[in-house]
Amino acid sequence: MELHQLRCFVAVAEELHFGRAATRLHMTQPPLSRQIQLLEHALGVLLLERNNRQARLTLAGQAFLEDARRILQISESARHAARRIAHGEAGRLTLGFTAVGAYNMIPRLLVHAGKTLPDIELVLSERISSTQVHDLEAGLIDVGLVRQVLPSARVEYLPVHREPFLAALPAGHVLSARERLRPVDFHEQPFVMYSANEGRYFHDRIANLFARHQVQPRYLHQLGQTHSILGLVNVGLGCAVVPASAQALHMQQVVFRTLAGTDQEAEIFLAFCPDNPNPVLGAFVSMARAFFEAG
Repeated sequence: MELHQLRCFVAVAEELHFGRAATRLHMTQPPLSRQIQLLEHALGVLLLERNNRQARLTLAGQAFLEDARRILQISESARHAARRIAHGEAGRLTLGFTAVGAYNMIPRLLVHAGKTLPDIELVLSERISSTQVHDLEAGLIDVGLVRQVLPSARVEYLPVHREPFLAALPAGHVLSARERLRPVDFHEQPFVMYSANEGRYFHDRIANLFARHQVQPRYLHQLGQTHSILGLVNVGLGCAVVPASAQALHMQQVVFRTLAGTDQEAEIFLAFCPDNPNPVLGAFVSMARAFFEAG
């Protein structure tokens, strides 16, 4: 049984006339009749009763007509879906991101992607930047949102976002009375720092900032994730310096202040391998670039 035979049968069943069905299919009547005969032979039943050029459906033909229409509809849908996937209009893409990106940026990106690329399924994978680069090279993820450019012969990096660092203070802290703080204000202050292992990017940025200003806070704890750091600030166990996106966590007992006297910013790069064969990669990268450029 072939799709062409089903199309021939449905045309005859709807026209109830071989001549009109042949015209509709842009073919002559003898080949049309032959296709119906082959279909009946494959099914082992008579589908049509012929009378000259006219036709009438048998009971088996009436029952088979609905199934034939359904099969043709499914076939057309599958063909359309396959073409859309091949052209990068539909498919599945795995997106890596760091934890801090999930506070504000990732939710907004997902909403935008759902509107502009509704037929691309996004699978989220939270991991640190270095792991993302490794997994991009290994084909485990398709796109990453990373904090830093790491050496790789295959990965391409596009800068897409910058944000300032802010001072995070317990509500009621003596420094919270000021709207703007300087790095020197943290000298000998109890401080919750990023870990040099799990939070290497932020650790190095903040440590370099303090070193340039000859500031030595009292480091009480060193943690890997921004939300963990703010959790300690929230209960009054020290101050911190965090990226501006951390405000989206809405810790009730944490106040944020502008950090003056520094040009330090936290960066985010869109990372991907141009040789990745995923057909939806190009569409996603274009969408993401436009999203970040629009702010």
